Amino acid sequence: MTIQPEPDHRLDLQRRQRLGMVEAIWGEHKSADQLARIIAGMREAGELALATRVDPPKAAAVRALIPDLPLDYHPEARCLLSPGLPASDPSRGRVAVLGGGTSDLPVAAEARLALACHGVETSLVLDVGVAGLHRLLDRLDDLHAADVLIACAGMEGALPTVLAGLLPQPVIAVPVAVGYGVSAGGQAALHGMLASCAPGLVVVNIDNGYGAAMACLRILGLLRG
Repeated sequence: MTIQPEPDHRLDLQRRQRLGMVEAIWGEHKSADQLARIIAGMREAGELALATRVDPPKAAAVRALIPDLPLDYHPEARCLLSPGLPASDPSRGRVAVLGGGTSDLPVAAEARLALACHGVETSLVLDVGVAGLHRLLDRLDDLHAADVLIACAGMEGALPTVLAGLLPQPVIAVPVAVGYGVSAGGQAALHGMLASCAPGLVVVNIDNGYGAAMACLRILGLLRG
């Protein structure tokens, strides 16, 4: 008797119906073969497939395994996407994604892409870290127009606290694994954000741009009814 191997994945194809968001595929610790099979399964079910934390060599390997499927690689966000982005829907709300510096861009780009997968358009505001506070103050009028702010910051992670002390919108803080020794791979930023004195600041895990985007999506859903 031949024993058939158990499948190594089960797709959550009802997540959009339950929660208003599509399932994301964690790509960093999956093989190219596993990613290709999961993406193909999502597409066969008629669902968008978003794979996060995929490096360029693995992206190329996945593309070679499923050449007949439309598959876009977004290098800044380190994500694979199939088929492509839906049209943006202005009625879903306005989101500003901020980064203290250019080093925060990969995490900010992941958050923006995850929101774009749900038709939410975002604006990107970079280089507004607290080392040059005037750069943030110069953008406050623009930021007032956003419904939700996502702030990505490494080092000591002070940017979200400053934002939450100046602006009334929900602020979602994303600690980034950027900084010298004591920054400890984003731990200093995470602890600083969790210990923030700005009331109501929401904090997600280190480098979790996707998680910040999904928190934002839940907030937008409540704002828009």
